[in-house]
Amino acid sequence: MSRDFKKALKIGRTPNIMKLFPHSNALIVSGKVIDRALMAKGKAMTIAANARNHFVIRGVLTAAQKANAAIIIEIAKSEGGSGAYCAVSLWNMAMQVDTVMNELGITVPVAIHADHYQLKNQKDVEKAKTEIPSLFDAGITSIAIDASNMPDEENLLANITLNPFIPDWAGYETEVGEIKGKEGLSTKEEALFLIQGLNAHSMFPDWIALNNGTTHGIEASDAGIQLELTAEIHNALAKYNISGAQHGTSGNNSDRLRRIAGETRTTKANVATALQMLSWGLEVNDYGNAQFDDKGDFIKVNGEGVAEEMWREMVEHAKSKEWKKGDYKKLNLPFENKLMGQPKDVRERMAKRVEDFTYNILTKVFNAGDTAPLAIEAILKAKSYNLGPKSKRIENPADWTESKIREKVKSVHGSKGPAGDFSD
Repeated sequence: MSRDFKKALKIGRTPNIMKLFPHSNALIVSGKVIDRALMAKGKAMTIAANARNHFVIRGVLTAAQKANAAIIIEIAKSEGGSGAYCAVSLWNMAMQVDTVMNELGITVPVAIHADHYQLKNQKDVEKAKTEIPSLFDAGITSIAIDASNMPDEENLLANITLNPFIPDWAGYETEVGEIKGKEGLSTKEEALFLIQGLNAHSMFPDWIALNNGTTHGIEASDAGIQLELTAEIHNALAKYNISGAQHGTSGNNSDRLRRIAGETRTTKANVATALQMLSWGLEVNDYGNAQFDDKGDFIKVNGEGVAEEMWREMVEHAKSKEWKKGDYKKLNLPFENKLMGQPKDVRERMAKRVEDFTYNILTKVFNAGDTAPLAIEAILKAKSYNLGPKSKRIENPADWTESKIREKVKSVHGSKGPAGDFSD
C-alpha cells in the first residue's frame, strides 16, 4: 500500500463504513469522492454498476482495479429494496463489496449507491423517513432520491422533506423526468425548477438524472440518449456546478457513450442489464443488449457464464412463470444461491466476462482509467471523508417557500409521458 492510500484509508472512509468494518482495507467512500475524481480528469464518467448478482460485484471490482478507476457499485430500490427481485440488496451490498475488496486486494475507491430510491406518493415519502437511515446504517454512502414520476412540485418537496435523513457527507443524486425513452423527455425548465428550489434550501446535489431519451432494460432499438438535450440542460445548470448521471446506458453504442462523456457534464453512468446478461453467458452486442436467435430466444454462448444445464433450468423457470424477456431479471433472486453453488471454474468465468466488458468500457469508452489517484487526492486535500458541497446558495429561500413553489410550478412546462412501470 502506498503512503497516500494508507492516509486515505484512515481519513476517507465514511463514518458508517468505519463503524461496520473497522479493520477493513477497502477504501469505501462517499459518492462525492467519485464524482470529484471524474470531474478532475474531465470529459470522463465512471461506471455505476448495478450489482444484480454477486458475480457482477466481483467482475466490476476486478476491472476497476485493473483500470485504476474510481467506481460506484449500486442497486436500485426496485432491484434490492423491500420488494426485491435480486439477492444483493440495499442492506447487504456494502458488506459484499467490502468482503470482495479485502479478498481480492482491491485498492481503488468505491462508493456504495442506493439508486432510484423511488417515491411514488406521500405514503412512500413518510416510509422513507425510517428506511433511508436504515440504508446508511447498512453501509450505503450515496443515494438517488427519485420522485420523478410525481408532479414537479411534489418531486421538489419530497427531496426537501427527506434531506434531513441523508448525511451531509453522502453522495446525493436527484432526478427530473421519469426514465421512459422518447416519451416525457425532461426539459430545461423542469431541471432548473428542481435545482433552483433545492439550492434555495441549501441542498446541492452531486448529480442530476434526466429522461434524455433512453430507457431501462432490454432496448428494442438504438434510439438512445439525446446528446443535444443532455448538453442543453447541463449547460443551463452550469452555475449550480452539478454533474450528470446517465441512466439506461446499456442500450447505447460506444460512440454515443464517448460523446456523453466528452460533451456533457456527466460523471456517472449506470450499467445494469448488460452486466447481468454477461454474467449469465448470453451474447450481447456493442450496446450491451442481449441478442436473440431466429426463434426469439436468448443466445447462450457455450462455455461462457452459467453452466449449460443451469441456463436450461433458468429458462424453464421463466417459462413456467410465463415471463417475457424483460422479466428474466426476476431470475436473480431464486437462482442466486444456485449460481453460487456452481463449480469454481464456472463462477470464475461468470465474473471474468463482466470484468472484461467493464474494463473495456472504463478505459476505452468512459475515459475513467487512472481516476483512482484523483479520488485519493481529493480526500487528502479535504483531509476528510466529507468533501462538502460543490456549490453555494444562490437562490433566495424566501422565493421558494412551499406556497411559492406551488405557484412557480404553473409556469413550468413538461410532460410525464405515458403511465407504466419504469422503475429500473
